Amino acid sequence: MLPIHKAVFVVDDDFSMRVSIKRLLREHGFGALLFASAEALFDHGDFESAACIIIDIDLSDQSGIALRRRLAHEGVTAPVVYITGNDSAANRAAAIASGCIAYLTKPFLACSLIEPIERACAGAV
Repeated sequence: MLPIHKAVFVVDDDFSMRVSIKRLLREHGFGALLFASAEALFDHGDFESAACIIIDIDLSDQSGIALRRRLAHEGVTAPVVYITGNDSAANRAAAIASGCIAYLTKPFLACSLIEPIERACAGAV
């Protein structure tokens, strides 16, 4: 479980996906902060409170992989889980190269998302 001050950040431009992930996280005892865009995430800041960041690869304002690179450039060290509805060999290779603890193709099983988050929270990544 997460310490009270830590949350899973979810960046996805699809409202229903954000809400679904928030419900899933809550069912497993995790808090969540939801962001509709990369810019909304950066406007929030406070990356120290992120236990893990879930990023959709196909965001409307920039690619999730570009967002991950920007986060790394800014010194954000929270583990990243990518989700995508548009799997490709190129996306998968770029995601892995950018540093992630999981790459999930929508639709994915709940345990596929929860397991890497639990590992991240336990410091096992």
